[in-house]
Amino acid sequence: MEAIRKSAILLLSLDKPVAKEVISQMSREIVEKVTLQIAKLQDVSRAEQEKVLDEFYTAAKERTPIEQGGLSTVNDLLADALGEDGSSILESVKQSMSSVPFGFLANVGAENLLTYIIEEHPQTIALVMSHLKSHQAAEVLAGLPTNKQMEVIRRIANMEQTNPDIVKDVEESLELRMMSTLNQQLDKAGGVPTVAEILNLTDRMTNRGILETLEEEDADLADQIRRLMFVFDDILKLDDKAIQSLLKEVDNSQWAMSLKGASEEITEKVLGNLSQRAADMLREEIEFLGSVRLSDVEAMQSQIVDAVRRLEDSGEIVVAAGSEDEQFIS
Repeated sequence: MEAIRKSAILLLSLDKPVAKEVISQMSREIVEKVTLQIAKLQDVSRAEQEKVLDEFYTAAKERTPIEQGGLSTVNDLLADALGEDGSSILESVKQSMSSVPFGFLANVGAENLLTYIIEEHPQTIALVMSHLKSHQAAEVLAGLPTNKQMEVIRRIANMEQTNPDIVKDVEESLELRMMSTLNQQLDKAGGVPTVAEILNLTDRMTNRGILETLEEEDADLADQIRRLMFVFDDILKLDDKAIQSLLKEVDNSQWAMSLKGASEEITEKVLGNLSQRAADMLREEIEFLGSVRLSDVEAMQSQIVDAVRRLEDSGEIVVAAGSEDEQFIS
């Protein structure tokens, strides 16, 4: 097994404060390699984890016990601090338990949440943000330091299925500090769609800066995110002036192929911005195509999405981030 992978598994098996202390003793180069491995790590079997721990035990002759959190710990803390008065707080905590990981954060303001997580490792912030509502995550992202924004976005994009033990560790850490509890189910969160949703809700300066930086380091990932930030069906959200600008960028053969698999609403939206003669010609070209492969249609629709991005980048149209009701204007 690769040494970096072993290190990642070991760190994720340690109590969080201990893991942070270990990381603080590593060189920057090793930290980058290990954290990247952690971001990509998934589906680690118990046998593999035990093998790593056994190897570490043999080498170090000791293992660090994992502290226990949960409601019993909260109960003890409240009893010690507040005595009988703590029972009402504990009851409130119990009632706020959610079946959704980090569900208790739904009503926590971004500024308040930032005070608890801003100093955390980017991977921890990514895990928390991937469970927030998109608008809430966007506010948290905007409040992070610029250098940390990039790290967090990359980790959310690469995050897929999260080991429940990792979720539990982060949950319990916040639980002790914010007096809330969470469930421990296996959760699938993060990934490129989550990043796209978050960036769609941030201001243009923020999301453009992140995407440009990401493109230098991982062009494919940046492209995946961009494609999800505006999909072909979103043409319905464009106003007529934006559609007309787009029509100048895309020729009839491209439109014919892309509209072959489009909804009637999108087709009428495009045809409605053409002259009667041009609309009739496009309809004829669509019919002339006959049966086409779905992959060809999707590829052409992607080219039109690329054209929307080019127009936005050149300033000919503006994509307004935020509400779904906002329009694209020229």
